[in-house]
This record gives sequence, structure tokens and C-alpha cells, in this order.
Amino acid sequence: MHTVAVLALDGVIPFDLSAPVDTFGWARLPDGREPYRIRVCSVRGEVSAGAFTVRAPYGLQALAEADTIILPGVADPPETLPPGVTEALRAAAANGTRIASICVGAFLFAATGLLDGLRATTHWIAAPDLARRHPAVTVDPNVLYVDNGQFLTSAGAAAALDMCLHMIRKDFGSAVAAHAARMSVMPLEREGGQSQFIVHDLPPAPAGATLEPLLAWLEDHCDRDLTLAEIAAKAGMSTRTLNRRFREQTGTTPLQWLHRTRVRRAQHLLETTAHPVERIAVQTGFGSPTAFRERFRRVVGTSPQAYRRSFRPGVS
Repeated sequence: MHTVAVLALDGVIPFDLSAPVDTFGWARLPDGREPYRIRVCSVRGEVSAGAFTVRAPYGLQALAEADTIILPGVADPPETLPPGVTEALRAAAANGTRIASICVGAFLFAATGLLDGLRATTHWIAAPDLARRHPAVTVDPNVLYVDNGQFLTSAGAAAALDMCLHMIRKDFGSAVAAHAARMSVMPLEREGGQSQFIVHDLPPAPAGATLEPLLAWLEDHCDRDLTLAEIAAKAGMSTRTLNRRFREQTGTTPLQWLHRTRVRRAQHLLETTAHPVERIAVQTGFGSPTAFRERFRRVVGTSPQAYRRSFRPGVS
């Protein structure tokens, strides 16, 4: 059997702990046998999991016997790991053990140094902090998981299921993974990355900025087919001056700001109405459905239809 060790540190996030336990536990071979042996480990016998306490039957020594080690996130990821954890994980890695982190478990993983020079992900809201604390790691906040071969990282919550199903498929094939996916009530593969769940804020303008009235006007008229010359005329300045002022006050260009405004409006319409994509393209000023789909995918990371299925089930 393939042994999966799930390492529960103090403050472990309950969903991060239970997701791999259940997903690997649901896997079955064609003859009905269980392909995985799951062991929950900790530095000491009991660890806090927020609203309750977890009693782990295995210690750090179980990591040396595992084929796969899972690092769930903790509520407040520490800068340094508890005594013995880094050494145990690095020793397991040297022996070829597969190691994967869930959500902010990437902070624990990165603290070992094993992710240095590699691409990794975590929950999108924690990605900037991970990049700041571990500059040797290339943090990608737009994907559900990253597979570097021996080392994997996943985004938050449900992305843990995506990564676990991916590992099951690599270990035992699509049929076994598909059964585990059905038991999890999950698709074997989800379309898009976690960028579809990110709130894409508009580039901010400082309070009292001279462009504030123009930005408000652009939001109110984003359904129009506006050109740079028209925007400059509204602002009462040349296109060159407009571009310079936009860069100074928002960090982007007028047209890029307008496109982001249109995408935010489109997200709202996809979530709250049953309007067809063609109508939303017109309502948000993209002109053609093709231009709308291309820009939406570029910003959000998935198609308008897939976004709607995620956020307004039953409407296509």
C-alpha cells in the first residue's frame, strides 16, 4: 500500500487536515482494495485545530516511512518550524518521498527550503505574503495547484481536492481517481484556476487625485466604445498627458483601467443575471462576444460560461 502521512501542526486548519484524509481514503482499486494507508502525524500527541483538539496517533518518525507527506495549513504560519520538523521533511525529501502542501501549508513547506527555486502556489489572498517571506520561491497565485514532480503545492480549500485527485490519478490511473472524485462530489478536473475566485480590484487612485471625476465617468460609461482620444477629450488634456497622469495616479493606462472596469461589470452581470454572453458583451462595451471572451479569460483565467457555472449554478 501507498502510505500517506498527514502532518498536523498546532493550529492546523480542519478542512486542510480532513481533505486529504477523506480523498485518499475514498480511493478504491478495481478489485475493491484500498490503495492508500493514511497516517495522521504530529510533533506531540495532541494539537489544536481551532474549535477542537486533534489527537494524532503517529509522531514524526512516521514521515520516514511515508511515500507521500501532506502539509495542511495552520491558522498562523510560523517563520520557523517546530524542532525536528524541518530535519524530518528534508530527510524524507532526500529519500525521494513526495511532499505536498495545502493552502497556507505552503508557508511550512517553504520554511524548509525545499521550494527554493521552484514555482509554488497558495491561497490567493496569502500569495503576496508568501512571496515576501520566501523570495527564492516563485509564487503563482492564479492556479489551483502546482506539480513540480516530487513537490506539489495547492491553493486554498477545494483546491486541495483537485491536487489530491491529481496525485491519485498519477499513482493509480484515471479510473481510480474518477471514483474518488465521484465520492468527493467533485469533477476530476475543474476548468480555470483560482484567478476566477480573486476579487480583481481596480488600480486605486489616491484620495483627492485629479483623475477621480474621470474615473467615475469611465465606470458610468464603460458600456460605450470609448477611444483614448475620447477619454482625453473628456479629461480636457492631450492623450500623452492623459497617459502620463494615469500612470502617476493609478499605475496603469486609461484603456487597461477601462478594460478592468468592464470585466468587473461583466463578473457582476454573470453572477446576478441570466443575460446571454452576447448581451453582456454589449452591456460592458466589448462590442463583440469574441473580444469579450478573450479579455475575460485573460483577466479572470477562465471563460465567461465557466465563471457563471461556478458563481450562478443552473444558468449557462
